[in-house]
Amino acid sequence: MPELTITVGGRSFPVACQAGEEHFLRAAAAMLDAEAQPLIAQMGRLPEAKMLLMAGLMLADKTAAVEDEIRTLKARLAELESRPETRVEVPVIPPQVTETLAEIAAQAEALADRLDDAQRSA
Repeated sequence: MPELTITVGGRSFPVACQAGEEHFLRAAAAMLDAEAQPLIAQMGRLPEAKMLLMAGLMLADKTAAVEDEIRTLKARLAELESRPETRVEVPVIPPQVTETLAEIAAQAEALADRLDDAQRSA
């Protein structure tokens, strides 16, 4: 079992962890230290137990806020997922419109042919 020395609030602590978990322990210690540093800056030197307790409580408060936000987001996601799918209907073009357009195209082609013939004759 690896043993690491972590630093929290300027104090060193030997801590054991499972093999392969060292990076998690270092990350957790860094988070605890990030909470302890402002405490020390504001209050000066604190007893070790009080410093660790206060830093732990500050982290717990942040964790609780994040858990509340996750619960809210999960509820919102569940609400969105439970909504029926929105269906978009595209209007169908009536067949007579297509037929009329085909007639107009045929008339335009016939007119173009007559113009070509007139130009060739002239």
